[in-house]
Amino acid sequence: MADQLPETLGQLLREAQARLAAAAIDDPALDARLIGEHFSGTTRTQAIAAPERKVDAGVVAEIDAALRRRAGGEPVHRILGYREFYGLRLSLSPETLEPRPDTETLVEAMLPFVKAVAAREGTCRILDLGTGTGAIALALLSAVPGAIATGVDLSAGALATATRNAGQLGLAGRFTGLQSDWFEKVSGRYHVIAANPPYIPSEDIGNLQDEVRNFDPRLALDGGADGLNPYRIIAAEAARFLETEGRIAVEIGHTQHNQVSEIFTAAGYVSGGAFRDFGGNDRVLVFERVKP
Repeated sequence: MADQLPETLGQLLREAQARLAAAAIDDPALDARLIGEHFSGTTRTQAIAAPERKVDAGVVAEIDAALRRRAGGEPVHRILGYREFYGLRLSLSPETLEPRPDTETLVEAMLPFVKAVAAREGTCRILDLGTGTGAIALALLSAVPGAIATGVDLSAGALATATRNAGQLGLAGRFTGLQSDWFEKVSGRYHVIAANPPYIPSEDIGNLQDEVRNFDPRLALDGGADGLNPYRIIAAEAARFLETEGRIAVEIGHTQHNQVSEIFTAAGYVSGGAFRDFGGNDRVLVFERVKP
């Protein structure tokens, strides 16, 4: 009960960690700290320097409710309502995938190319397919002032979240949201087409971790019978929207390197590099269109 929780910040954080540990949460200390700091409006430094700081009863109740949600399996960043990605704070919504650090691999893979195009041509046009929170597009825009991006998503809710994130980050003037089923409503040509598409085989969705299966939108996870349908669509249709010597960058499942490469090779692309994530797994493939 909220009225049983301690009143000082230090006691509150210790009790929060104990409750999450008892619920078998993987990293109870980190999640307790994130929840405690978020709802109390304090920092880690303040918790260390002033553990006897009193916590308002209303805040105690909010933390209690958040701990109950976390103990019930809801991801901590869903509870907080945001997640950090590439140094940016991105708001989440039920319609968006929670951006993971592995996706930063795609940003790092494409950043030199985006910078080079922007320096050479004065701008770099980016198409982010399945934009979700806008993570990929907004990370690239934040790093390259000359770049502009269109974020495509089938979900109106996801687009609203991405647009809100662009505004909060001061990037609204260079980000456009477009509701479209892949390329259906896309027009123009882009120097970069990027995507973190759904790539989980339909029958494997039920085997995902509870935090992913129960809280990430299925639309952002389900890649069809073999998990490869989105790559087939991108490979088949992207050429009409890609500038000469443009690049396509896609995130993949760690076992899909060969299959995705074959799909793009068959569609007339050559490899522009493969990039591994922080765990050493194949995570991003880059492709270039073969010149006619």
